[in-house]
Amino acid sequence: MKTMNHNQPIYTCPMHPEVIQDGPGSCPKCGMSLVPQAKKPDVERPSAEAKKDEHAEHDKHAGHSVAMFRDRFWLSLVLTIPVLAYSETIQQWLNFSPPVFSGSRYIPFVLSTVIFLYGGLVFIKSAFGELKARRPGMMTLISLAISTAFIYSVAVQFGLSGEAFFWELATLITIMLLGHWLEMASIKKAQSALDAIAKLLPDKAEKLVNGQPQAILVSELKVGDLVLVRPGAAMPVDGVVTEGTSSVNEAAITGESKPVSKSVNSEVIAGTINQDGSLTLKVTKLGEDTALAGIMRLVAEAAASKSNVQVLADKAAYVLTIVAIAVGLATFLIWLLTKDSGFALERSVTVLIIACPHALGLAIPLVVSISTSLSASNGLLVRKRLALESARQLDWVLFDKTGTLTRGEHGVTDIWPAKGYTEEDILHLTASLEQNSEHIVGKGIVKEARDKHVHLDKVEEFAALPGLGVKGKLHGKDNFVAASYRYISEHKLALPAEIQQHSKKAAQEGKTEVYLIKDGKQVIGAIALADIIRDESKAAIAALRKMGYKTAMITGDSQDVADYVAKQLNLDQYFAEVKPQDKSAKVKQLQAGGQKVAMVGDGINDAPALTQADIGLAIGGGTDVAIKSADIILVKNDPRDVVKVIKLSKATYGKMKQNLAWATGYNVVAIPLAAGVLYKAGILLAPALAAVFMSLSTIIVALNAQLLRRLQLN
Repeated sequence: MKTMNHNQPIYTCPMHPEVIQDGPGSCPKCGMSLVPQAKKPDVERPSAEAKKDEHAEHDKHAGHSVAMFRDRFWLSLVLTIPVLAYSETIQQWLNFSPPVFSGSRYIPFVLSTVIFLYGGLVFIKSAFGELKARRPGMMTLISLAISTAFIYSVAVQFGLSGEAFFWELATLITIMLLGHWLEMASIKKAQSALDAIAKLLPDKAEKLVNGQPQAILVSELKVGDLVLVRPGAAMPVDGVVTEGTSSVNEAAITGESKPVSKSVNSEVIAGTINQDGSLTLKVTKLGEDTALAGIMRLVAEAAASKSNVQVLADKAAYVLTIVAIAVGLATFLIWLLTKDSGFALERSVTVLIIACPHALGLAIPLVVSISTSLSASNGLLVRKRLALESARQLDWVLFDKTGTLTRGEHGVTDIWPAKGYTEEDILHLTASLEQNSEHIVGKGIVKEARDKHVHLDKVEEFAALPGLGVKGKLHGKDNFVAASYRYISEHKLALPAEIQQHSKKAAQEGKTEVYLIKDGKQVIGAIALADIIRDESKAAIAALRKMGYKTAMITGDSQDVADYVAKQLNLDQYFAEVKPQDKSAKVKQLQAGGQKVAMVGDGINDAPALTQADIGLAIGGGTDVAIKSADIILVKNDPRDVVKVIKLSKATYGKMKQNLAWATGYNVVAIPLAAGVLYKAGILLAPALAAVFMSLSTIIVALNAQLLRRLQLN
């Protein structure tokens, strides 16, 4: 037991928290610089909680690696070939005779022993762990099968009456090694993409000191530092752009295939690649606080979590262990009393061999690992697998409005010019006046002008009118005011008929209106703004309704605004003027009568509702993705990804059920046949055939899981 030095800080990898050492250095897994751990333990000893849970769970692959199973499989396969060639049963089936020489009859015994000791002991060691945890399961059954087959065959080799199971033993161990190699490789594949991203993180960064770049270790940076990122370089930290424009490749993090434009105040994520321009960043997050570290923690949580079907498979393996032992013992006693000891022993051994739950062990993990890989590549971070499994059972999908169904920023929806002016005139004059404004409405107008490449004139004598708008002089002579309807009312100005008609309708739709007044008395135009509805939201709602799901919206905005958005999106229901603390009550309202509800929100003020919902989906760009409140993270900030979640849920659950049904169904049929229940009818499952059936069931389960890769979520 290792005691940590109290006076020396310990260092860990932000991407791989399990990597810990006494001093600084690089992570052996991803090469990232180690950072000081915030709080170090006094002594590395298990907590009381850990001790209490010691018997509750056992990792069957603790201490195992992909390379270990791979190497053992290949050697076992090479040795299995001569075992098969010199087995009498195989010779009879294939009608051939291998070369015979002195001692050739011992080949199956010798090589099978090597296979058992080299390949089989892996499972036996894991079985001891299961038994120690008082949770006998798959490894216990596998070990029971191969140990029984080996001991029985050795006994036959040295004089016991019966038929040795050497070729069955060799193929059994080899196929199990292959299965566990595939299982571990498949699970690791879900992590490999993130490990590859972690390797993109540079060890050094160019910190700006008095305006000059200075190369330092990333681990030496502090929040608030300015960092220069040149074209082609990876973002070393999470930060905000303070200077420069560029496009950034974020595909590895968000799944977004197109480069994302970045300018002043844009957020960037560590590990993404700068492309065509230099950027100056202000460091906002470091090490384990970065988005990438958070994403990797989510993946780790998902890898550790289990679905209902996985729990069912584990229980089935436990029950199968008890059943196999009981049936094996009963088989031996019954045939010992009714026939002879040799037949009784052969039948009981056959039962234990065929009860080997390898197919059952692969049935769920392979599907889970493939679905995890699919979800990550589609911008879905599954924190709880149970949530992904349950998504297929939803009745309602409840969306937050601002920032989820809408962009969360005011955009221009309408421009109404008075007689003698055009829409471009009104946008040009109003945006020129608002370009110095810090108000969200003014920024929305300026953005619209820039998006349409409208030239802005210099404004003179600019002044803000608190609570009303702004004013200033354009073209050096004309005075203009851009203000709300309150200014019109207070100054008793008349609205042109063509503007008044539109204004009433805009007010009913909850839009914000800005009126352009010339020389303090003439209203020459107006602009309406609203929180712009995403095009993606329209597609998402339409797809969900087509699939048979009901959709709803929850917002703190007024009834007018909510009604307008709900009609635009064709929602089934909406809740308006709801305070953040009351959102969870609205979720309960939809859950009445046993209805299943998914809540989609930004994960901050929606946290209570996300927690109350049957499934919480946080929508965000990958920086602060509501890790504590959401079950699934939609990294790409796209409401259409809710549809992907449901499609993946249905496909994943379907494959799980198919594999579980096949794996358990095989044992339900094969074990009684192996025990000899139809012996009097002339039907008896031979040990050799039992081994073949077991191998085939494993292969079928593995191939069926691989078919999930063909799923198209778009």
